[in-house]
Amino acid sequence: MRYEFKPSFDRSIKALSTEEKAEIKAACLAFLDLLELRARLPIGVGLKRLNEDYWEIRKGLRCRILFRWRKNVVEFILAGSHDSIKDFLKNS
Repeated sequence: MRYEFKPSFDRSIKALSTEEKAEIKAACLAFLDLLELRARLPIGVGLKRLNEDYWEIRKGLRCRILFRWRKNVVEFILAGSHDSIKDFLKNS
């Protein structure tokens, strides 16, 4: 399985605080461990399918990560709030 962090993902976390960046990094690593090692997601991290290709990882109420899952590629697209994820999906 391949993983890609899109430029839009990097831009979305650039302005976040160090604490928020650490939460996002931990959620991404937990998800990758889930895929590679068949481990469980830690408590407080949720995984939800939003539509056919798009999925969301939730770390608490404010921190959400949008990614696209296609066959053998996972593309991390955006990190942000519920509203920013909703706006992205509506405009894509």
